[in-house]
Amino acid sequence: MTNETSRTWWQQEIFYQIYPASFKDGNNDGIGDLPGITAELPKLKELGITTIWLSPVYKSPMVDNGYDIADYQAIDPRFGTMADFDQLMATAKDLGIKVVMDLVVNHTSDQHRWFQAALKDPASPYRDFYIFRQGHDGQPPNNWRSNFGAGSSWTAVPGEPSTYYHHVFSPQQPDLNWENPKLRQAIYSMINWWLAKGLAGFRVDAITFIKKDQDFASITPDGSDVLGKVKRKTENRPGLDQFLKELNAATFKPANAVTIGEASGVAYDQLGDFIGENGYFSMIFDFHYADIDVASGSEWFKQTNWTPKMLGEAIAKSQLAIQKVGWGANFLENHDQPRSLSKYIREPQYRNAIGAKALALLYFGLRGCPFIYQGQELGMVNAVRTNIDQFNDLSAHDNYRRALAEGYSEDVALICVNRRSRDNARTPYPWDDSQNGGFNAGHEPWLPLAKQAAGVNWQAEHDDPNSVWTFYQTLCRLRNASPLRADLIEGDFAPLDAHNDNVIAYARGQHVQIFVNLSSKSAAVDLPAGHVWLNNYPDVGTSLQPYQAILIEVK
Repeated sequence: MTNETSRTWWQQEIFYQIYPASFKDGNNDGIGDLPGITAELPKLKELGITTIWLSPVYKSPMVDNGYDIADYQAIDPRFGTMADFDQLMATAKDLGIKVVMDLVVNHTSDQHRWFQAALKDPASPYRDFYIFRQGHDGQPPNNWRSNFGAGSSWTAVPGEPSTYYHHVFSPQQPDLNWENPKLRQAIYSMINWWLAKGLAGFRVDAITFIKKDQDFASITPDGSDVLGKVKRKTENRPGLDQFLKELNAATFKPANAVTIGEASGVAYDQLGDFIGENGYFSMIFDFHYADIDVASGSEWFKQTNWTPKMLGEAIAKSQLAIQKVGWGANFLENHDQPRSLSKYIREPQYRNAIGAKALALLYFGLRGCPFIYQGQELGMVNAVRTNIDQFNDLSAHDNYRRALAEGYSEDVALICVNRRSRDNARTPYPWDDSQNGGFNAGHEPWLPLAKQAAGVNWQAEHDDPNSVWTFYQTLCRLRNASPLRADLIEGDFAPLDAHNDNVIAYARGQHVQIFVNLSSKSAAVDLPAGHVWLNNYPDVGTSLQPYQAILIEVK
């Protein structure tokens, strides 16, 4: 394996994503914070992770839970202070844990001083930091529909008739104008300021949206609202490469930083540009199989009837495409996804330790870096909400309204939103079985806890050798400190035919084979001879049991 100073040091990392508001509340105000994270870092070290990724802790009005940034170089008071952040960095360094932050540079908050200056004075240089255009006949400049909000991606500027500003996401998240070199330099300066504080790198949010088609032309409508998806003119558009090359050269590359791009809309034949030898990023998240349950990642009401065979084929296609050119970022959950147990395990009786371990092995053994989202290592499930008013997530409300507008009943719309809401992953982390799950000491959490099965908490699972948490700890050790390390990190991925549509099977390197039965039916599989390193059942027979997953070292 390459050494720590090479450009590929990050291939050895195991990432753990922290959603700060919901991880640990250190001051008992109902909101998780930086001191709370710092206090629990030794437990993450014990799990076996090597890098944490912090979702945004920047100053923000929290319209989109911190992805609307009002000040890139300030910590939001609800999370603590810059001194608290520095203490987290120091503690992480002492533990040998690297820190990655979220980088959100497609847009800012409408409360950012740049945007406030742009609104105040049309002649301000900051007007060109954003995208302002003239409307027509009392209508917005075009018919683009925003990703957030059942409506236009344009919002009228107060006091300026027929002037609008653009936002791919919510109206409170105005898009930055990357066509402006001065804006780009301001962004690079900010990034380098954070890198100088000791960050290992960034997860880069919504980065394929920074290039907009400059004709700003209307498009063929694709909904009853006579609007068209904004991504058709703003996602991975021609010219994006110039911005990404410059961004990398000015910031990430000189610092040898790790970068994980949230790069939606990238075709497999473009991967070389993004993650190849001279790619813009170290790795990118591939959403092709993560969004297998919906026809469109931003339209949750268009749900699919996927099968294990489809999922296995999608994973293999992704792995083989990435393997040709670079490195992958493998995940089942994140702050935008529902809990994987509720999503991928269709029979409720297996939404337990058996199903959680099956999913863990299925993805953790893939080629690339594994990403664990907080609570995933416990086997957490989705919350169940009975009324749309119980949702915090603004995209849940947007999807509900869109579903009703497209003719879905209230009951069906609520089912779709329950399955897919981003609130599912954002409920407070259960540390023990005390009040509020040990997230804090009695103050009502900002988001209600999701009801979990008995024993689904850190304390109970840490003390249980057969728990989901212990299974994840074993996976971390196998990858980073076992005789299988070379195969699990460097070994090529190769799909295997298990001759059963419910079984996903693949090989890693010369010695590792993984078999996962993703159904409630037993599956006869001809397993190779060898040593079984991992098994979520007590033994191995001639058939895989329901949701049985095994890792075999082939002799």
